[in-house]
Amino acid sequence: MSSDDYSDHEKHEDLKVLHGMGYAQELQRSMSKFSNFAISFSIICILSGGINSLGQATSGAGGAAIGIGWPIGVMVSGVFALALAQISSAYPTAGGLYHWGSILGNRFTGWLSAWLNLLGLVTVLGAINVGTFYFFFGSFGPMFGVEDTLTHRVLFMAVITGLQALINHMGIKLTAKLTDFSGYLIFATAILLTIVCLASATSFDVSRLWTFANYTGTEGASAVWPVAVGGGMAFVLGLLLPVYTITGYDASAHTSEETIKAAHSVPSGMVHSVVWSGIFGWIMLCAFVLMIPNMDDAAKQGWNVFFWAMDAQVNPTMKQILYILIFISQFLCGLATVTSVSRMLFAFSRDDGMPVGSKMLATVSPKYRTPVAAIWAGSILATLFVWLTSAITIAGTPAYSIVVSCTVIFLFLSFTVPIALGLFAIGGPKWPTMGPWNMGAGNYKLVAVLSILSMGLLFFLGIQPPNDWALEITVGFIVLALIIWVLIENRRFKGPPIGDEIEARKAAIAAAEAAVGEKG
Repeated sequence: MSSDDYSDHEKHEDLKVLHGMGYAQELQRSMSKFSNFAISFSIICILSGGINSLGQATSGAGGAAIGIGWPIGVMVSGVFALALAQISSAYPTAGGLYHWGSILGNRFTGWLSAWLNLLGLVTVLGAINVGTFYFFFGSFGPMFGVEDTLTHRVLFMAVITGLQALINHMGIKLTAKLTDFSGYLIFATAILLTIVCLASATSFDVSRLWTFANYTGTEGASAVWPVAVGGGMAFVLGLLLPVYTITGYDASAHTSEETIKAAHSVPSGMVHSVVWSGIFGWIMLCAFVLMIPNMDDAAKQGWNVFFWAMDAQVNPTMKQILYILIFISQFLCGLATVTSVSRMLFAFSRDDGMPVGSKMLATVSPKYRTPVAAIWAGSILATLFVWLTSAITIAGTPAYSIVVSCTVIFLFLSFTVPIALGLFAIGGPKWPTMGPWNMGAGNYKLVAVLSILSMGLLFFLGIQPPNDWALEITVGFIVLALIIWVLIENRRFKGPPIGDEIEARKAAIAAAEAAVGEKG
């Protein structure tokens, strides 16, 4: 559905839901169902995580980590998307995780969900754009004189994040057009890369896709997995490739207030972005495994396995074309992530969630109908995160690498909190009515339990060497959060509006909409 097909009745229903949660339509509601899908599909970006994290599979359990491990990992990540889709249909609002944690639980669970999600989004934006730097460095570094130094990395990060912020600043219509384009580009480039890999393969040893190996702790592979583990553990560690890639689909929820027929479009965008990323990613990476000259040699390449195989097998001209397309896709992945970060920051701030600057961060530009301060604040925080953590080393491991391993833990914990609360709230006074996207209470409870079990698995995998400091960081953050809540935020933070407070906001809602030119 395009915005041209958006009837007055449908607009009224979207406004009714938003006003019913106590919020004004300050952001511009113009994103189509496809645009909502495309923003999550762009953040997942199989051409970003799927390529930049390949070493987790090839330096672990080898071909089976992709042929068998990828579909399993997608399903592990997918159960979260199914559970969140059910909640999002009932409560389609920007900053979804924060609101769901509050509505289905209480002020504390909402506040904790917000901070887990916000920290995860800021660090994942940094990780995506650093991954883009390393892809650019591997593809075009010598051509442009780019070196792998702290200065080059941070400058590159600052420039591309600034561009992504500027595009977001200029309105959701421009951002949506580019993420729509990104959706088509990822599909087309994944298909082209698949064809090129198959055409460049010297033979088709399909058995590679279910052949288990164990390269952990060996020469070259130790750069990825420094500690030798058993074969089963090597395979399980390889699940981090699909799980680290298939995340960020909460972007569909964060843009709820900019999406037409949000209660229908948002859950569909979440689920379909996972399904299509999973299918196309699996086909593309299986083709890459078939192209690899030798699996033992591939394991020795560590994180450089993609460039090594492309250099060895692919025509130089075709390789450069693919590199350009992949780089553009990775840039647009970061663009979509800036959108997600800023909407989360905006939504949390309008309920005075930030200890300082909430009023400014919750301000929407009347000209562009975007949360300009939140866009630039999130982008600056991500750049500072990369700069500071890249300059610090903990026990011989860059702090950046350790914190990035916490990113996925923080993100999935922010998913798990409202999902677990929903397990007990569904059908009760806190969640009496399902949205139009409804799998049924029984199915929701099943995927909620599977999500909680999956969270346990992801936490265990996320704290394995060389990221064992992630345990201390994650536990330390939760302890610190509890202390801050008890001493400060419990008295200050009121949470989202409920009950009579929603009714009391009517005049403020009308004034806020008039200020940005929104016509009811």
